[in-house]
Amino acid sequence: MTVFICLILFTPLLGATLLALAGRAISRRLSGVLACLCVAGSLAGAIAGWSALAESGSTTQTIHLFTWFSVAGLNASFSALYNHLAAVMATMVAFVSLIIHVHSYFFMRDDESWVRYFCYLNLFVFFMQVIVLADNLIFLFMGWEGVGFCSFALIGFWYTDPSRVMAGRKAFLVTRVGDVAFIAAMAVLFYATNSLGIADILGATGTLAPATVTLVGLLFLWAAAGKSAQLPLLVWLPDAMAGPSPVSALIHAATMVTAGVYLLIRLFPMLVLSTLTMEVIAALGALTALFAACAALAQHDIKRVLAWSTISQVGYMVIGVGIGDPNGSFFHLLVHAFFKSLLFMVAGIVIQALHEEHDIFKMGARVRKIAPGTALAFFCGAAALAGLPPFAGFFSKGTILEHALTSAVHGPPIWMAVWAAGTVTALLTALYSFRVFFLAFTGKPALEPDTKTEKTPPAMLHVLWPLALLSVVAGALNMPEHVAMQLGIPPHWLDHVLGNLAGPVMEHPDQHLASMAELIDGSLALVGFAIALFIYGPWRIRKPAADKGLAAAMQRGFGLDYLYMTYVARPYRAAADLIWKNVEDGGVDSAALGLGGIAVRAGNRARRWGEDKLTSYLLWLLLGLVIMLVIVAAVGIR
Repeated sequence: MTVFICLILFTPLLGATLLALAGRAISRRLSGVLACLCVAGSLAGAIAGWSALAESGSTTQTIHLFTWFSVAGLNASFSALYNHLAAVMATMVAFVSLIIHVHSYFFMRDDESWVRYFCYLNLFVFFMQVIVLADNLIFLFMGWEGVGFCSFALIGFWYTDPSRVMAGRKAFLVTRVGDVAFIAAMAVLFYATNSLGIADILGATGTLAPATVTLVGLLFLWAAAGKSAQLPLLVWLPDAMAGPSPVSALIHAATMVTAGVYLLIRLFPMLVLSTLTMEVIAALGALTALFAACAALAQHDIKRVLAWSTISQVGYMVIGVGIGDPNGSFFHLLVHAFFKSLLFMVAGIVIQALHEEHDIFKMGARVRKIAPGTALAFFCGAAALAGLPPFAGFFSKGTILEHALTSAVHGPPIWMAVWAAGTVTALLTALYSFRVFFLAFTGKPALEPDTKTEKTPPAMLHVLWPLALLSVVAGALNMPEHVAMQLGIPPHWLDHVLGNLAGPVMEHPDQHLASMAELIDGSLALVGFAIALFIYGPWRIRKPAADKGLAAAMQRGFGLDYLYMTYVARPYRAAADLIWKNVEDGGVDSAALGLGGIAVRAGNRARRWGEDKLTSYLLWLLLGLVIMLVIVAAVGIR
């Protein structure tokens, strides 16, 4: 097993190292192939490790690689906690990363910084796999910070554009706010358990005080909110679309942005012990999902629609954790990775074919001629995102809403609010998904388009068809029993694979509630499709909403950026300027300069005094010498 874990972790790191040291010495093609092969090695290790785990009959294995340091009882070891949850996640990360690497080989074909790009991508995959496999929280935090650094470097990859650099800085700073809570949670856990090993912590949850569990749970929720772009720390993700489209697909849709959710799923056996923590998690996810879906409805930039959509869908995953269905949350995490990475990469093909045009109101049916096949691929992803039966998203999102409905029927009122927010969000999701599809791929462009186009390699799209297929059929991974029986496939396969590794598995809703939830979800997806067709259909005259009122507020994310700038960034800058000018320049620097001046003046006086005294000493010495010579001469004459 150690060999497989090393393959998963270190082949991408090897690729990044080789590219950093010798990337410019080898050919452009070889460096790209090397990067892809290293990720393929990680995928091979993940599949082989998963197979070995299944054959061993054990559910969990801890593999110790080496000890980083050990001080005063604090042990930081590079150890992997490998169970079926980690095995599935590692396989998904490597699989999606490999497709994105191959897609990037064509997408970045004319970029001068080719080697630097693939070096960052390989490094990112290494750090992401660290998050997936780490047993020790310090080891995990290293991966947590590593993906943050790679995200910063890849968002601002085209660093000659100041706006892209600013977007990278914004992502880096906002996610660091969440990281402070991660460090605080580690400190509390070490104080309470004297260990930072995840297996040790989960084994000791029964001994933790309820207040400690609640505190640690809320701190980890805050950390997850930063990494997974949940309220109030979501402002960095829409601007992060400044990076290349494959980067958006890899980091800001399929992997890093779900790291916070994955952390909550891993720690679920501890989180579930605090009712307050679970309610806050569910409420935060529901509020974020609804908030982001409203914002997505008014966007003109195709990538910003998908960015807000990502925030909303991650909100569903957070709801799944909060209502006690971590398996359902993980199911949606997997399916979302397939269809959202597909949507981002198809959007990238369209943008490149239209000579960097992002506005969906300037696209229209001409896209189908310029980039054949993209409309079908995008529809597969959009239908899965919308939860249209029988696409994969219908089953993954439906599972979460089914459990939310069960909680709403049998639980306190807050669960009814969570289910209602999730259900309204489902309708909005279908509406904005098909709005983008109809505007970007059908009818006449609503606004005068730029006539410049660029031919794109067909292989850029061909490599995406596996993701399109998974967007259609991945629902079979965890199909409800009554549907699975009709299709002759195993029901709830993913639940059986994961077992209770992530925590106590919530019982499936009774058939009556499950059927009701499926009927509601499917109907809402169809209603959203019909509304989008009626408003934005190919025969309609489509006009963008006026840049004022509610539409403008939705387009600007309800002014959350403005609030941060007004009440956080500007006061911080003012305080920094005040400290700089009055404390540093006027206080510390002035005091230091004053003391230095006093020292200089004292030195000058001492020097002059010394010079004067020295002169006097020399004169008296000379006089004495003359006197002695005179005396000696007088005695000699006698």
